[in-house]
Amino acid sequence: MALSLSAMRSAPFSAKLGMSLILLYAVLAIFAPLIAPYAEQEVVGPTYQPWVAPYYLGTDALGRDVLSRLIYGARNTVGIALMATGLAFLIGSTLGLVAATMGGWVDTALSRLVDVLMAIPSLIFALLILTITGTSVVALILVIAVLDSTRVFRLSRAVAQGILTLDYIEVARMRGEGLGWIVRREILPNAAAPLIAEFGLRFCFVFLFIAALSFLGLGLQPPTADWGSMVRESARLISFANFSSWQTATFGLAPLLPAAAIAILTVSVNLVVDWVLHLSSGLKD
Repeated sequence: MALSLSAMRSAPFSAKLGMSLILLYAVLAIFAPLIAPYAEQEVVGPTYQPWVAPYYLGTDALGRDVLSRLIYGARNTVGIALMATGLAFLIGSTLGLVAATMGGWVDTALSRLVDVLMAIPSLIFALLILTITGTSVVALILVIAVLDSTRVFRLSRAVAQGILTLDYIEVARMRGEGLGWIVRREILPNAAAPLIAEFGLRFCFVFLFIAALSFLGLGLQPPTADWGSMVRESARLISFANFSSWQTATFGLAPLLPAAAIAILTVSVNLVVDWVLHLSSGLKD
């Protein structure tokens, strides 16, 4: 199911709001060097400056502009989450469709391997692997993609098994169509709607997972701007906040800025996913 322009125009307000916010995040991520007042790692002034010009959201413990690092964080955090989710879907959906179509020992072997991986808590498994391999961007993407591909495998396999019972699949097999043709031309187009919705939900989980790893110190490493690590770095400022003064009260709000950026994007994606699920279900308002 492709989302046409007319369908987007007739979308409810919640979906339009979600799409608008996602577009805003995309613009910030793509054009971060042009939008941010300062460079990502540039020390621009004294530490812990209040929210006054030219540091509109203050400075951090090293004197870097917080607004600039929030903008660059959109590029780093969201970009890596998008790459990890895309790779997870490439691995999981491919193996899931192949397992459902071929069946037999292939389906059994892949399903049992996925069951083993899903039995291990994701956070503990990621912490273990990243501690051994190091916290490079490539390792982070690969570990998260492998972990999340198990969920995608289960969904794509279940959807494909339902489609394989339909009559037109039997007709395609009787015509002598191969496995690749059946998956590409018959199963994948009919499984697109739930997979698109799952992509949005899975992106939210990956995005929050990266932020959690960064908060624990095993995600994106300093001096790279990342919203999860920014929450950890600025959390100590809460104890210095004096709410009788606006300038010092901003110290207590510092950890909320990257946390709010994470929450807003998560809610925005879920609003769009809910609309896509509504369309794919065929229900009317």
